[in-house]
Order: sequence, then C-alpha cells, then structure tokens
Amino acid sequence: MNHKAGFVSIVGNPNVGKSTLMNLLVGERLSIITSKAQTTRHKILGIVNKEDHQLVFSDTPGVLEPNYKLQESMLKFSKSALVDADIILYLTDTVETAAKNADFIKEVAHAKVPVLVVINKVDLSTQEGLEALTDQWKTLLPNAEIYPVSALHKFNVDQLYQRILELTPESPPYFDKDALTDKPERFFVSEIIREKILLYYQKEIPYSVEVVVEEFKETPKRVNISASIHVARDSQKGILIGHQGKALKKLGTEARRAIETFLDRKVFLQLYVKVSKDWRNQDNFLKNFGYDQ
Repeated sequence: MNHKAGFVSIVGNPNVGKSTLMNLLVGERLSIITSKAQTTRHKILGIVNKEDHQLVFSDTPGVLEPNYKLQESMLKFSKSALVDADIILYLTDTVETAAKNADFIKEVAHAKVPVLVVINKVDLSTQEGLEALTDQWKTLLPNAEIYPVSALHKFNVDQLYQRILELTPESPPYFDKDALTDKPERFFVSEIIREKILLYYQKEIPYSVEVVVEEFKETPKRVNISASIHVARDSQKGILIGHQGKALKKLGTEARRAIETFLDRKVFLQLYVKVSKDWRNQDNFLKNFGYDQ
C-alpha cells in the first residue's frame, strides 16, 4: 500500500468541541480546553504519524462575527483552514442551531474537497432529535457525509478516523515522521498559562489577556521560564494580581505544575503583568503576538 498524507481542518462555531476532538484524534493534549467560548485563538496543527500514513489535523478558532481586530484575525485562521485542507471536518453539536453562521457554512458548501459534518455531543440528544438534526444538515450541506460522535465519551471517533484515512490522498509525508505539531514548546507554555487564566478568572479578564513567553532557558536541573501577561486596561492588571499578589501567585503555581507535566521537567516560572492598552484592536500588538498570519 502506498503512503497517504493529508491536511484535515476542523472548523465550526465556538464551544462545539473542536479542541476535544482534535486532541482525541491526535492522541495528545495539544489544544487547551475550557468551557468558555473563544478558548482557541490560533490554528494549531496536530500530526499523527503511522507507518503508512501521516494525518495533519488543524484545530481552529470558533467562527463568529468579529467585534474587534483580534477576532478578525481568528476568523482568518478559520477561513484559511478551508483553503489548505484535503478534508474538512465541520464540527457542530446537538445543542446549537444548525444554520448558525450561515455565511461560513456557504463557504464550506463550496469547498472542492470532501466535507464531513461531525455532530458532536450525541449523548445529549435523543434518537428522534438526532435524526431531525441530520436531515437539517443534509439540506445545508447536501454533498457532505454526516458522522454523529461523542468526543467526550469517544463514541464513533475511531470510525470517523478510518473514514478520514480512506479519503486521504496518496502522498509522501509533509513533516518529519517524529513531528507532533508545528508549534514550539514556548507556544504551548503560553497556552497553558492562558488556560489557567480562563479557568480561574471571570467575566472579561480571560478575553482581554495575551501571554508572551519572554525567556525559555534550559539548564541541567530545570527550565527557567519568564512570561508576560498582557491586559487591555489598568483595572484588569489589579484583578489578575489580586490582593497582596495572591491571585497571581495561585495562577503561577497551577501553571508551573501543568508546564512541568507537559515538559516532564522541573520548572521555575516567573509571571509579570503588563498593560498594553486596547491590544485586541492594535495592529502592532496583534502582529507581535502572532495574529498577522
């Protein structure tokens, strides 16, 4: 059998389980997962390497109408995933309205590559409800194949993987066979810190934060990491730090533990909070933070 290789883009609205499905298909925890919308901001590649194939999955930000320039950049990541793909997984679930973000669905409908509509969270639906939802998606994307799954309970995910493999074109690998992702360790460290902020802070704070790893220095005994947490307003800085610095200290402890698990090394972590006024609408900040691609 000849070698297969292809790019599989996972797209869809916020909070339908794209990151959970990506991690499951790849077999590694690459994308951060929280219950908050807009957790994923970048396009993240996860690479599956087997003797006879290489599948390059991409997790993308949830599709939404942009309210500021950061969200415009996030939408570009999602739209570029339609162009780059050999196979598109349009992920939806049994909770959201089928026709939500109709303009983006129309773009998916015009794709020249195979489209699989993956209906997630089937454990939250009835058979009748799932059948009705399937009929709606057959109308919206008549050329697509439909796969009901539960990423949380790993239901039907293996069958989905096999169908993806069947549709993957013959090709030599695009990446080295030992590659897991296209992102460096520094990126995942910043994502782990941002994940903890999403989990431990409320309201607008998580959405107003960007994390930049300023130093990543490996020594024989540990990895020394220094990271800046950028916020959009002065008041947010105070909330992040907390009374007598207790909130930032808790964040640092939880992030350090998670980073040590990820790197399998001892870590010394320093966190600093900086105010970058209205950074989500400033081109220079967005470029520095990697949102200009």
